[in-house]
Amino acid sequence: MKYAEDQTKSMTMAGLNLIGQALSIYDRDLKLVICNAPFQTIFDLPESLVTPGATFRDTITHLAERGEYGEVDDLETFVQERIEQARAFEPHYMERTRANGRTISVEGSPLAEGGWVTVYTDISATKAQEALLRARSDALSDQVLAHTEKLSQTNRELAAMITALEEAKRQLTAAEARARLTTEMMPAHIAHVDAAGHYTYSNQRLSTIIPNRPSNILGRHIREVLGPDNHDSVFDALNSAYSGTPAVQEFTDPNSARRIRTAFTPDRADGVYILSMDVTEETQTRAALQQTHRRALAAQITSGLAHDFSNLLTIILGLQSRLGRLPNVPSGAAPLIEGTLTAARRGGTLLSSIAQISDPRSLRPTATDISAMMKDLVTLAEPTLPQGTKLSLKVDDIGVVLLDRGLLQDGLLNLILNARDAMGAEGDITLSVRRVHDTRIEFQVQDTGPGFSETALKQGLDPFFTTKGAEGSGLGLPMVYDTTKLAGGDLKLANTAEGARVTLWLPYREPVPATTGLALLVEDRDDLRAVLRDMLMEQGYSVIEAVSADEAAALLADLPDITLILSDLQLEGEATGIDLAKRLGTASPPIVLMTSLPSDAPLFLEAQQHAPVLRKPFTSDDLSMLIIPQQETSS
Repeated sequence: MKYAEDQTKSMTMAGLNLIGQALSIYDRDLKLVICNAPFQTIFDLPESLVTPGATFRDTITHLAERGEYGEVDDLETFVQERIEQARAFEPHYMERTRANGRTISVEGSPLAEGGWVTVYTDISATKAQEALLRARSDALSDQVLAHTEKLSQTNRELAAMITALEEAKRQLTAAEARARLTTEMMPAHIAHVDAAGHYTYSNQRLSTIIPNRPSNILGRHIREVLGPDNHDSVFDALNSAYSGTPAVQEFTDPNSARRIRTAFTPDRADGVYILSMDVTEETQTRAALQQTHRRALAAQITSGLAHDFSNLLTIILGLQSRLGRLPNVPSGAAPLIEGTLTAARRGGTLLSSIAQISDPRSLRPTATDISAMMKDLVTLAEPTLPQGTKLSLKVDDIGVVLLDRGLLQDGLLNLILNARDAMGAEGDITLSVRRVHDTRIEFQVQDTGPGFSETALKQGLDPFFTTKGAEGSGLGLPMVYDTTKLAGGDLKLANTAEGARVTLWLPYREPVPATTGLALLVEDRDDLRAVLRDMLMEQGYSVIEAVSADEAAALLADLPDITLILSDLQLEGEATGIDLAKRLGTASPPIVLMTSLPSDAPLFLEAQQHAPVLRKPFTSDDLSMLIIPQQETSS
C-alpha cells in the first residue's frame, strides 16, 4: 500500500515538473504543500523555500530583499500586505514585470479546504509581440505575419498547458476532497503535528473522541490541545515517534474518564501522524474477559482440591459426631470434639466462598433506580451497625441505569460491614454515588477508622488475605472486586486524612427506553419464537417476526412504527444480532439482544458493547426489568 502511494506521488511530481509553467500550493496556514521544479527555477529559490512546510512569509521576504518587486520602502509592511491578500483566498489574475525585465502572469485559485494553487507563466514573448505590433503597425508586412503566427503558436501552447494544469488541479482537489471525506467518516481522530508539535492537519473528530477538547486546532500546539495531563500521558510515545519509532499509548482522560488509544507514526519530514480512538467499551469488555479467564483458571485449580477437601471434611464431621456419641467419653474430650466440629464447619463455609469466587456467575442487569436502591441499602445496613456508628448517604441524581442490582447491593453491603469492623464501636461511614460523565458510575465507601495498612493496600484484593485474624476468610473484598471486574468495572483501595476509602466504578449503561406498540421479534427457531411472542404480548406489544438480520432490516425500513426490537445473537444467514444492531441509526427503535452463549463467550462480550443482553432462559419479568417506559426517561 505504501509502495503504491509513493509511486503515485513520484509520478505526479514527474508530471508537474514537465509542465512549462511554475506551480505552487500553499495550505490555509500559508505553508508550502507542494511545488514543481519550474517554480524554483523561475524565481531562483533556495532549497529551504521549496521544501514542504516553508512559509509564504519567508518566501515573499526573500524575493523582496533580492529585488524581485523593485525598490521596497517598508519591507515589513509590504510582506504583511501580501500575506493579507493571500489569506483572502480569492481567485485572482495579474501580470507583473519583474526586476530582470521579464513579464509573468500570476493566476491563483482557492482550494476547498483552505489554501490555494497558483500558476506562474512567463509571458515576455507575448508582451514583446504586442509591443512590436503597436510600434511598427505601418511598416510591418511579412515580419508581422511571422510574429503573428509565432504568437498564435505560443497561445496554443499556453492554452494546452492551462488545460493540462486545470485537469491536474481538478484531480488534486478531488483527491483532497475524497481524503477529507474519508477521514471525517472514520470514528477516530486523525491528525499530523510538525517537528515543533504544532498541528498541520486534523479532521474534525477530536471532540467526539475526547469530550470538551477543541476541533479547530490547526496551528495550535499539541499540549495546549490535549491538555497537560493527557499530553504528559503520551509524552514518551510521542517522543519515540519523533525519533523514528512508531508507538501506541493508552491513557484515561481525567475529565471524561474515557479510555483513549493513540498511535503515533513518524513521517519523513520530522513530523508525526496521530490516530486516536475511544476504546472505553473495549477496555471494559477486555477487563471483564480477563476476569472471566482468571475465574476459569481458579475454578480449574480449586475444583479437584475442593472436591477432595469436601470429602475429608465430611469424614471428619462424621467421625467426630460418632466420637461424641460413644459411651464413657472422658469429660475433657467434649470441648475438643466440639472444637473439631466447629473447625470442620468453618472449612465447609470456606469451601462455599471459594465456589462463589471461582464459579462463573451470570450477570442479570435490570433497570435500577440508583437513589431508591441506595435508600434500601441503608435500611438493610443500619441494623447491623453499633449504636455509635453513623451511616451517611450522598447520592447524585443519576436516575435509572442498567446494572445487576443484587450483586451491587451485596458488594456495597460487604464494604460497609468491613468499614464497621475496622472502626470498632463508633465512627462515621459515608456512602457516596456520582456519575462520571457518560462512561462510569462511581460508588465510594469512606470511614473514619485507622485506614488501610501498607500491606492491606497492596494485598487487600488478593484471595485469603485478611487483617481480622481467625474471624476473617479473606474472601470478602476479593469477591466484590471479582464481581465488579466481571461487570466491566474496577475497584481501588486508598487512605484519606479521615480514614479508609474504597472506590468502585461500574460502566454507565442506560436501560432500554421503549413504549408499548409494535415489537419486532428476530429469532430463527419456531418453538422459541412462539414463547417469546407470548412474553412480548403479555407486556402489551403487538408482534411482527423475522428469522434473519436481513429480513429484520427490510421490515424496519417498511414499518416506521416499530417501538422495540428483541433479537437473538445467532440468526439464520451470516449476519448476527450484533450486525443488526450496528445497522440501526440513531433514530431507530431500541434493541435488546438475547443468547444462550456463556457470559465469557467472545460474541456475548462483543454484544454487550452494542445493547443490553439477556441470557436464555429468561422470564417475562427478566425482559421487563431491562425496559423503562419512555415517559420515565424523559422526565
